[in-house]
Amino acid sequence: MKPIDAKRDHYRKLAREQGFRSRATYKLLELNNSYRIIGPGFYVVDLGCAPGGWSQVAVKLAGNKGKVVGVDMDYMEELPGAYFIRGSVEDESVADEVLEYLGSKANAVICDIAPHVSGHWSVDHAKQISLNYSCSKIMDRVLTHKGNALFKVFDGEYSLEFRDYLKKKFAKVQLRKPNASRKPSSEMYYICLGYGI
Repeated sequence: MKPIDAKRDHYRKLAREQGFRSRATYKLLELNNSYRIIGPGFYVVDLGCAPGGWSQVAVKLAGNKGKVVGVDMDYMEELPGAYFIRGSVEDESVADEVLEYLGSKANAVICDIAPHVSGHWSVDHAKQISLNYSCSKIMDRVLTHKGNALFKVFDGEYSLEFRDYLKKKFAKVQLRKPNASRKPSSEMYYICLGYGI
C-alpha cells in the first residue's frame, strides 16, 4: 500500500470513528484552527454542502448561538443544528432563502464545491472555478462586512484569476493545502478574511 492511500484511509477511518460524514471535515477543522474562519455564534452558509461534513463542523464551531444553512442540488441527510436548502448555487435567488432563514447576514461563507467530475481535467477545472464564481455571487448578497469565506479550488489556469477576483473583495486572501488533502490532488483552499475592503 502506498503512503498516500494510507493517509487517505487514515482520515476516512477517523471520520467514521468520530461520527463525521466525510474526510473533508478535517480540512475545515485544520484551516479553521489556523485562521478562525468560523467562531462561536457565527451565522454560516455552506455552499455545495452535501454530504454535510463541513456543515457538521460549522454547527460545532458556531455553537448553539450560531446558525448554519447548507445549499446543494444533491440531497443531504438531515443534520441537527443545520438548515438545508435544496437548490443550485447557480441560482442567485437561493440567496433570498438563505437570508430569510438567517434573519440577518452571515459571518462566514464556506464552499467545498466540486462538479460531477468528467475525468477531463481542463473541463472539470473550468467547471469548478465557474461554480466558485456562482458561489461568490451568492456570497456578495449574504456575507456581512468584515465576514470571512473559504473556497476550494481545483488548481489550474483559472485559479489565479479567481484569486485576483477575491483579492478585490477581501482584506486578506491566503492559499493553503491542508494536511487532510491528498498530495496528488489538485485541490487548494483560498482563505478569505475581512470582506468589503
